[in-house]
Amino acid sequence: QVQVAESGGGFVQTGGSLSLSCTVSGVVFEDTIMGWFRQAPGKEREPVSCIDWYGRGVNYADSVKGRFTISRDNAKNMLYLQMNSLKPEDTNMYYCSVFRSCGPEAIKRLSSIGPYWGQGTQVTVSS
Repeated sequence: QVQVAESGGGFVQTGGSLSLSCTVSGVVFEDTIMGWFRQAPGKEREPVSCIDWYGRGVNYADSVKGRFTISRDNAKNMLYLQMNSLKPEDTNMYYCSVFRSCGPEAIKRLSSIGPYWGQGTQVTVSS
């Protein structure tokens, strides 16, 4: 049984930073492409970032490029998302997810999001 659990969301002012964490079990983590997507109620999912098995290949949505950093620790089965220079438009529920693929074009596709994700963690950025 695959289990994914996010943590680290919260409330921050514009320009602030938050760090999200995700723990994963039930998969061979080091063989699994991972990523983050976000989704607001009633809106479509938006892939935010993805990372390959070894952490060398990372990709970001244009909306977060230069501000967010994804990383992973395969020894701990952990995925991270460091979010800096946060904007009100970053306000969303953030989900850690298995991804089917990761690349400059794959990060633009909803189909890259895999079948397993957690309950999400809320990020709220005030103006």
